Amino acid sequence: MSQPDFNDRMLSLGLARVSEAAALASARLIGRGDEKAADQAAVNAMRDQLNKLDIRGCVVIGEGERDEAPMLYIGEEVGSGEGPEVDIALDPLEGTTLTAKDMPNALTVIAMAPRGTLLHAPDVYMEKLAIGPGYKPGVVTLAMSPAERVSALAAARGVSTEDITVCVLERPRHEEMIAELRTTGAAIRLITDGDVAGIIHTAEAEQTGIDMYMGSGGAPEGVLAAAALKCMGGQIYGRLIFRNDDERKRAEKAGIKHLDRVYTRDDMVTGDVIFAATGVTDGSILPGIKREPDFLTAETILMRSKTGSVRRMRYRNPIERSPGGWR
Repeated sequence: MSQPDFNDRMLSLGLARVSEAAALASARLIGRGDEKAADQAAVNAMRDQLNKLDIRGCVVIGEGERDEAPMLYIGEEVGSGEGPEVDIALDPLEGTTLTAKDMPNALTVIAMAPRGTLLHAPDVYMEKLAIGPGYKPGVVTLAMSPAERVSALAAARGVSTEDITVCVLERPRHEEMIAELRTTGAAIRLITDGDVAGIIHTAEAEQTGIDMYMGSGGAPEGVLAAAALKCMGGQIYGRLIFRNDDERKRAEKAGIKHLDRVYTRDDMVTGDVIFAATGVTDGSILPGIKREPDFLTAETILMRSKTGSVRRMRYRNPIERSPGGWR
């Protein structure tokens, strides 16, 4: 019996609903100071919506391994059990701290691709380097120093290094890298959380002002970012970072054979992919959930790599009243 095709056009709207549901569920926890509750609300809503889709889905990037995450764990099967076999990569709430503190750029993020086409990245760190579309392959590489990357990108653009803006996750581990970047005269946009959004910024440099992203962060988020760039254009390079033998064993368990390999965008996402993200709090990519007297409004960005299409969708959802408040 032949397998059902991965109909990305039909599945994309369902994926947008999954992302929207998670954002709306977590929105009532904005500013409440409870990261775990906000994340759990997003997880529950995302799982419920995924199970309404006619797919045979397997979570390859999720909330953790089965013994660490009760729902949306790596290896969990989702969907109705009918339809195409697909890989799912997700972050039900990219920016739990941002949500709890009502800070910018919290998102819900999900990607879907045919089975076996998304990298099963273990939950370890990944060194990442990303730029937007329009450059020849390898104009910047992980083998270069941070200063060399800035110089190479400036030369490719035909501008001064002072005209380059680099996005970096603000962490102590990046202090030396930031100091080196400062020597080039480049501007640095520091972000507190959410490096998926930081990497997506490079694909819309004219709007965001971000030319390049670099630094280390979660490997699963690297795959999600690669899915977005597969749709929008741009380059991303990633190399797994292992701090101990336990993390190396995790990688081997996930099927990683070459622990020092540098992954390109198309290594992390080898086939067609669809990607959806919904704003939870206001950010530079998407506005957050807006609360009106009788409605909640969400905005979602929906992308397909097959066509290169990027669609923005606004969803106005009537508020259900309850004794405990809106929901």
